[in-house]
This record gives sequence, C-alpha cells and structure tokens, in this order.
Amino acid sequence: MAELFANPYNLDAKGFYFESFEDYQEKAEALRDRFGNVVEEFEIQFIDGESIDGELFEAMGVTQATLEQFFEKVDEWEEWEKLRVIVAAECGYIIESDSKPDNFDVDIYHVDSMRELAQMFVDEGLFGDIPENLQYYIDYDAIANDLSVEYSETTIAGKRIVYRCG
Repeated sequence: MAELFANPYNLDAKGFYFESFEDYQEKAEALRDRFGNVVEEFEIQFIDGESIDGELFEAMGVTQATLEQFFEKVDEWEEWEKLRVIVAAECGYIIESDSKPDNFDVDIYHVDSMRELAQMFVDEGLFGDIPENLQYYIDYDAIANDLSVEYSETTIAGKRIVYRCG
C-alpha cells in the first residue's frame, strides 16, 4: 500500500498522510487552516510504498486531479504494465489519466547492459546464422555501441532494463 502526503499550499494549515483516495477525500474535506477556512489545494507527495509505485507516481505526474486514477492503477495494473508506463514517460510520452500500458510504442528488454542485449540479438539470429566457431570473433562491444543510438539503459525499481522508444 502506498503512503502519500498532502502538503497544503496554504501555509496556515497542516498536511496529512493518507493511503487511499477515500482517506484523502475525508481528511481534505475536514481540513481547515488556523482561521477556519477550507483548504483547497495540495501538493501530493509519495512517501512510502513499493519502489515501482513511487516511480509510477512520478511518471504519471500525480496531482489532486489525477490522484484517484493513480490509486486505481496501482491496484489494477501488473508490474509489467507499470514498468511499461514508466518507460513510456521516460520516452517523452504524456501519461493521461485514461492511458493504457499497451498504448505506448516501447520495447523493453530485461537485460543489464547494452552488451547483454547485443549478445541476445546475436543468439536470437538477428544478424543471421553465425557459425559457432565464428561467434568468438564477434565484437559485442561495438554492436552495443551501435545499439546505444536507438536504445537506452535505465534502472526502475532496482532492476536494470534496456528499452527502445518507438
């Protein structure tokens, strides 16, 4: 469960922690500043929870307006779907509240480096059939360098991946 903090823009009011949209609504409606005025605007901050949920929070650019969708996505999306949306945000896609993970043209490879991706591509036959005795002479670092033109490396929730934006 993600723990968030609603920090009021009104300096005369104190913020509050919450773990669900319903909890947020209840506390926000009850909050008053020291003069008894309703507090209306908050900065929403991710405090604690799964690393991938924190990165999804950043990718979605969560605000008061998108808070309910964030909690829905955290509960309904699988980890691979969250990862896809986070990578899409790194690619420059704008994440809308109705965005679906399959809407983004991104390729994700669960490898630790460009060199590993190069080896994977050679093993899968991307460069054609290469006899076993010639594979020892392949310059994987050069292939990795070429791949880095279209592919990028990143770490999301402690896991290294290589991705390509469409």
